[in-house]
Amino acid sequence: MTDTEVSYVDSPARPLVELTGGPPPGAAELESRDIGAWFGDRLVLEGVSLRMPAKEVTALIGPSGCGKSTFLRILNRMHELVPSASLTGEVLLDGTDIYADGTRPQQVRLRIGMVFQKPNPFPAMSIRDNVLAGLKLAGVKCGDKDALVEQSLERAGLWREVRDRLGSPGGALSGGQQQRLCIARSLAVQPNVLLMDEPCSALDPTSTRRIEQTIAEIGHEVTVVIVTHNMQQAQRVSDHCAFFLAAENEPGRVIEHGPTDTIFNAPSDERTYDYVNGRFG
Repeated sequence: MTDTEVSYVDSPARPLVELTGGPPPGAAELESRDIGAWFGDRLVLEGVSLRMPAKEVTALIGPSGCGKSTFLRILNRMHELVPSASLTGEVLLDGTDIYADGTRPQQVRLRIGMVFQKPNPFPAMSIRDNVLAGLKLAGVKCGDKDALVEQSLERAGLWREVRDRLGSPGGALSGGQQQRLCIARSLAVQPNVLLMDEPCSALDPTSTRRIEQTIAEIGHEVTVVIVTHNMQQAQRVSDHCAFFLAAENEPGRVIEHGPTDTIFNAPSDERTYDYVNGRFG
């Protein structure tokens, strides 16, 4: 993670509230091997092989339309929810293919959470119930739900702002608060990996800073993969970067990947240099 004028202070990790029926504890490594993806007969990604290390933040960067969000959805089996979608290759979670025969998508998504570009809390549901919603859907049990709600909201950087109104509707929060509530909801089931699809793109600078701080803090506890078009954000929050690019009428590919400092300051491909320096995209 590169040094910037913005400094994030790591908070000491506390033991997580114990769950029953949830994912195995700890962060997990993700790896894609030769991923190809289609919508109908249109090839949108080709030959994507990428390792996303455990307990680190990987940023996916590149122009619009190069397949970053599609790749992110492949990583927790959301790609297959599109009727015309298909893919080839493997996605390994700690060495096990999440697309192997007999592997249930619901179990994969329990271990690999997702935060979307637009906040999507349940608007009429209380803040507290929003945090716990994932447990109910997945059948995960918790003996101390109050402690879990507090811990999840703390990890999402929202506890101090809402602790006196946990019974208020989640839809009454500001946009930035709603996004952090969605992060808290994802963290409540204690996933091994958290995917984030441009989580700050619609937020003001103050909300963006708070979410970036949350990413910096949870990145030591859970593997984070984030899509972002903000190059300064990628530099601030990530340990590794992967640069995606699609030529005209061609599928998206990973042009270069590696430590964030290398990608921004000493890339090996001229196209990477041009992109991170704002010459296109």
